[in-house]
Amino acid sequence: MTVAPIDLPIDDQDARRIKRGEAQLETPLRRTKRRLTSRWATAVAILIAIAWTIPTFGLFISSFRPAQLIQTTGWWTIFQNWGWTFDNYAEALQSGNSQLNMAQAFVNSFAITLPAVLIPITIGMLAAYAFAWMDFRGKNILFIGVFALQIVPIQMALVPLLLLFSKGTIFGFPIIQAIGQAGYAQVWIAHTIFGLPLIIYLLHNFVSEIPGEVMEAARIDGAGHGQIFFRIILPLTTPAIAAVAIFQFLWVWADLLVALIYADGAVAPITKLLAEMTGSRGQDWYLLTAGAFIALVVPLIVFLSLQRYFVRGLLAGSTKG
Repeated sequence: MTVAPIDLPIDDQDARRIKRGEAQLETPLRRTKRRLTSRWATAVAILIAIAWTIPTFGLFISSFRPAQLIQTTGWWTIFQNWGWTFDNYAEALQSGNSQLNMAQAFVNSFAITLPAVLIPITIGMLAAYAFAWMDFRGKNILFIGVFALQIVPIQMALVPLLLLFSKGTIFGFPIIQAIGQAGYAQVWIAHTIFGLPLIIYLLHNFVSEIPGEVMEAARIDGAGHGQIFFRIILPLTTPAIAAVAIFQFLWVWADLLVALIYADGAVAPITKLLAEMTGSRGQDWYLLTAGAFIALVVPLIVFLSLQRYFVRGLLAGSTKG
């Protein structure tokens, strides 16, 4: 036995009110979506993407062209002046200074970047959880101080930090003696110090968005801070951690300023070696283009392979519940 639906009579005035209410609820969302997906917005986005990609594409083409063609013709004339070689990359990997070549500098970049991402992310997650879900005296003042550190220019801290690394003492107390001869350690510490304020601030925004009911239920079940952190906070904030880690990875990998000051000798990354090659071999464009693309390929792979985590992480803190 089936029951037919009953059509309730609705006059024109009620229908207009219902439509008006739906319009009031849906108009902002639809309006924003319409603006972002309009033909003009799409055309502008495509033009910006093309303009942003052209230099990278030109760098890629030039890195495979023979040295004579690079010096006499532009990369956009590749079809009129055809030439293709892998010798640029082979020579670029072996070029460098008396202490290391580009292949070794490429390995140094990984040795610097990976710990310089893991260390501040680990400390930042613990600090973000403490600021968001733990009560202690002076929490708000301390968080404001961490937030204020973001506006301090890195250049102001470079020389004091270098003196600390060289002396190893603070007000006469030995803190980190002989760290200047510790290889990668001073670069890791520098990147951790410079990256922590922003990392703590971003992760705090994500961690604080976790519903309080989830935390209360865990406490009622007898979970302590350690269990809550590892079993609840980390799984729920994985996209956010991935997004912040991508930011930190790209910043450390492409950094030159910190490398120039703290990474000397055989621990120099590829960015510092490229800067030295620009000064000493400025006319060898075939080596510079190949070396630049070698340094560029890793950030491209990281960003493109982890793009979905990056987008999910950016959207993770945009809504509650």
